[in-house]
Amino acid sequence: MKKLIAAMVIVASLLFANTSFGQEKAKWKEMEDFHAVMGGTYHPAEEGKLEPIRTRSKEMVDKAVAWEKSTAPAGYDKKAVNATLKKLVTGAREIDRMVKAKAGDQELKTRLSSLHNVFHEIMEKCEKPEHQH
Repeated sequence: MKKLIAAMVIVASLLFANTSFGQEKAKWKEMEDFHAVMGGTYHPAEEGKLEPIRTRSKEMVDKAVAWEKSTAPAGYDKKAVNATLKKLVTGAREIDRMVKAKAGDQELKTRLSSLHNVFHEIMEKCEKPEHQH
């Protein structure tokens, strides 16, 4: 029990130090909104559950479009991700078309996996320090 409490104190201290001394970027609401839909559809698809993407494909398009049209908060270089955001919107629209056309599970899973990779490409560009572009 004492070891558990000590571990919790250490973790809490590290979290506090990280938020206290590190400059945290502002949240990009539209990115967070898209991420919620991506996570809620991609991870179930990894387990063979395609119902979430079949029911949320239009929502994914809407969130991708909103993100593409949004203004980036301070600390983000939107110009660095504009082209990739366009790929994200195009990919989300393609998945929505596939869902409406009743595409097979494997085909849909493959396309969703590709879109997930595009999402991570954007995330990596967003994680770079401000002075790098």
